[in-house]
Amino acid sequence: MKQISELIEGRPLIHADIGDNVRAVARQMSARNIGAVAVLEGGKLVGVFSERDLMTRVVAAGLDPDDTSVSAVMTKNIVVADPIDDVSSAVQKMHSLGCRHLPVVDHGNLLGMISLRDLLQIDGDANRDRATFLRELVTYSPDYDS
Repeated sequence: MKQISELIEGRPLIHADIGDNVRAVARQMSARNIGAVAVLEGGKLVGVFSERDLMTRVVAAGLDPDDTSVSAVMTKNIVVADPIDDVSSAVQKMHSLGCRHLPVVDHGNLLGMISLRDLLQIDGDANRDRATFLRELVTYSPDYDS
């Protein structure tokens, strides 16, 4: 089974600074088509800002995204993935917490972020490979000399 480190390898590290305003971070997320960013203070992970945070803590609360810093509305109680975790372990963490994103941290250093979409893609690829193999197995008919 794949490890989380394999999923984030070669990906850019996208993050926000604790003092960034919500609108700037939301624009960055939109431009990169991502649903959450790690929030750093002095290079250390202090929270995660997600689409859910944007909707529930900014839009629904009627806050001005230009005057609201991500630090005021980010999720602070975060659970992280270890780079040696496998995909199944990460899915279980997300399921138990009801979240869709996990920062990947090694010895206190942020390495990247994984999403449920990333993890489901792995299962999708594996299932497609299995289906292709089974289809070939079932439809293969060698010519037998009877």
